[in-house]
Amino acid sequence: MAPLLKALWLLLLLQPAALVPIKPEADDEQARDLSSPELLPLARFALDTYNYGRAAGMRAELGAIRGSARRAGRGSLFSLQATMEEPPCNDPLVCPFPVTKKTMLCSFEVLAELGKHALLWRDCGPLNAKEYRNETQRSFLPMLDKDPLPQGFSVKMAALFKDFMTAYNKTYKSREEAQWRFTIFARNMIRAQKIQALDRGTAQYGITKFSDLTEKEFQTVFLNPLLEKEPGRQMRLAKSINDPAPPEWDWRKKGAVTKVKDQGMCGSCWAFSVTGNVEGQWFLKRGTLLSLSEQELLDCDKMDKACMGGLPSSAYTAIKNLGGLETEDDYSYQGHVQACNFSAQMAKVYINDSVQLSRNENKLAAWLAQKGPISVAINAFGMQFYRHGIAHPLRPLCSRWFIDHAVLLVGYGNRSNIPYWAIKNSWGTDWGEEGYYYLHRGSGACGVNTMASSAVVD
Repeated sequence: MAPLLKALWLLLLLQPAALVPIKPEADDEQARDLSSPELLPLARFALDTYNYGRAAGMRAELGAIRGSARRAGRGSLFSLQATMEEPPCNDPLVCPFPVTKKTMLCSFEVLAELGKHALLWRDCGPLNAKEYRNETQRSFLPMLDKDPLPQGFSVKMAALFKDFMTAYNKTYKSREEAQWRFTIFARNMIRAQKIQALDRGTAQYGITKFSDLTEKEFQTVFLNPLLEKEPGRQMRLAKSINDPAPPEWDWRKKGAVTKVKDQGMCGSCWAFSVTGNVEGQWFLKRGTLLSLSEQELLDCDKMDKACMGGLPSSAYTAIKNLGGLETEDDYSYQGHVQACNFSAQMAKVYINDSVQLSRNENKLAAWLAQKGPISVAINAFGMQFYRHGIAHPLRPLCSRWFIDHAVLLVGYGNRSNIPYWAIKNSWGTDWGEEGYYYLHRGSGACGVNTMASSAVVD
């Protein structure tokens, strides 16, 4: 169990994927130097994260500190430099640097917002080294994975893992793989707790069917990196709706939304987002709800990259150029690329054009209520562990600059006076709220308003 113990504790610290490090907004104040008394509480927070899980006698001590602060959104971003005095240690399972006592130089970025602190970035190395050991990663996880966990922790986690395997019918090829997945699961449970602590909504995070996947595995298999990397085709801007948005709206109750689908182990969220939108548009124009083929787009849309990702703007063009979409029954989903088997004679639905929608969320809501479900793309921060409730991550943790998942807005409303978007996902009904995700509305949460679009059916 030693490899597990030395790996698990690091997940108690959250280093978000979207921050490396943050640049201030245009209206932010210039950074100002702080005195040692002002820095001390933050330096102690950084020291606590550095020392987390270490046995007495193995903890580093704080030395000299200096730093500055600037505004970041509704909080402050602190940049610190501190020396850490490492005690003597020769146990590689306990000490990150198993040598005699030495001084470490660490740089920290700490976000303070709404009375909470989050460690965003850290770079530590021996003070006398020519090159610091750079441990900055675009990852949820911080560095230094050598410290032990509290006694009894692994026993409790093993029981949770057993329940997880039963609930999701998980099996592994070997004992070694099972132990490795257990290690990942335990890391993820601690990580989910930190995401929970930093969420400002009502969302609950914890065990999901993705809890035995590393962050990299989850991103590679289920998310869509092309949304971040490529701007896509420029679409004409849709005409705004002048009428105010109703207080709430739900196209599921009006028959415009098909059942939740499952993209499987394929990064085809873009196809599900677009077909969901077209399904709604066809229903509103023709009065018939048809479940349309995502597999046709995987096989026949040569502008996108199938399971490696795609862009809604390209998918609309592909549908128009192909001559329409077949139904799910006629061209069923396989979750991997095949030879294109599209037949124009079999197409049941066509589109005439596509449009880009406003980034104003009030206008988006008004458009949705009149025109139907909307294809959007979001930052999927925390969704690996989302169970239910309204997610509202701190803005720096779910930046609109790191969009990586395409979904479908089907409605909006309020729960306990918290405004939300109702979002149809494509990970099956055994994820989230029967396949749905609820995200805070009105704050641009996770970039939900940055890439909204729709097909046009005349």
